[in-house]
Amino acid sequence: MANSPVICFGQQPCGIFPKRFLYAKIQTARKLQAEIGGEIVFFYHDSDHDPRETKTMLRHRKSDEPFEINFTFENKLQRKYSPLYLKRVQAEWCAKTALQLPAYVDRQWVEAFKKTTATNVADFCLDIYSGMGLLEGIRVVRSSDPAFRKAACDVSDYYVDVAYQGETVRARHSDDVLKLHEGGDHFITLPVCEFTKEQTSPSRDSRLQWMQSVLHCTHYVAGASEQDYMNKDDAPGITYVSRETIERSDEAYTEVPT
Repeated sequence: MANSPVICFGQQPCGIFPKRFLYAKIQTARKLQAEIGGEIVFFYHDSDHDPRETKTMLRHRKSDEPFEINFTFENKLQRKYSPLYLKRVQAEWCAKTALQLPAYVDRQWVEAFKKTTATNVADFCLDIYSGMGLLEGIRVVRSSDPAFRKAACDVSDYYVDVAYQGETVRARHSDDVLKLHEGGDHFITLPVCEFTKEQTSPSRDSRLQWMQSVLHCTHYVAGASEQDYMNKDDAPGITYVSRETIERSDEAYTEVPT
C-alpha cells in the first residue's frame, strides 16, 4: 500500500538471548504498529565486528547471582576483527553452554538453544530470537546481505570485509588504505587490494543514512544511546520514537510468556 508506515529498529546481534533493551524496541514497535498499521522491519547489523556485542548477562534462577557468558572464538584475529556474520560458532562451546543454561533460564529456552545449529554468531543469535517467538511478523533485513549493500547509497565513512591471514576481517577505510585498530593509537595497515560495494558496510555514524537509502522507513524506534550519536539530518522525514524504558536493560531477556 502506498505511503503505508514502515516502522524500523536496528540492532547488532546482542547475545545468545536478546538483551532486554532489544525486547523493549520490539515491544515499542509492535505497539506503534497497533496504532498506525504498516510493517515492522528489524535492521540487523550483523556486519559489526565487536565481540563485546554478544556478551550475555544471565541471572541464576535461585540465587539471582549474575553470570556472564559469551561465544568463544577459534583465534584472536577472528575474535577481534571478523564481522559477526563470519565469527564461527564452535561445537565444543555449544555443548558446554547447554550444560550450564538450566541453572539460568527456563527449559524451553535451553531447548531452543540446543536446537540452534547455525555455524556463525549472527545466524545463531537470530535463530534463537526467532525460536523465542520475538520476531513473528517482523521482516529482518541484514547489513551483511550483498544485495542490500549493493542497493545502498555510497557513504564516505565505511568498513570493508577483506581476507587477511586466513580470516575475513572488517577493516576501516581511511585515507585510501584499510586499517585494523589494535587499540589506542595503534593500527595494522593491510595490503592494498581492490574491493566491491558488496564488501562494504557503514560506520556507526553513517549507518542511519545508509540504512534509510534502502528501507525508506517512516518511523524509527531509537534506543537511548542511539539518540546521542544519530545525525537525524542524514535521514529527513523519519519520525523518531524512543523505545520503552525497561529495567536491567543490558541483561538478557529470558522471561517465559504467560
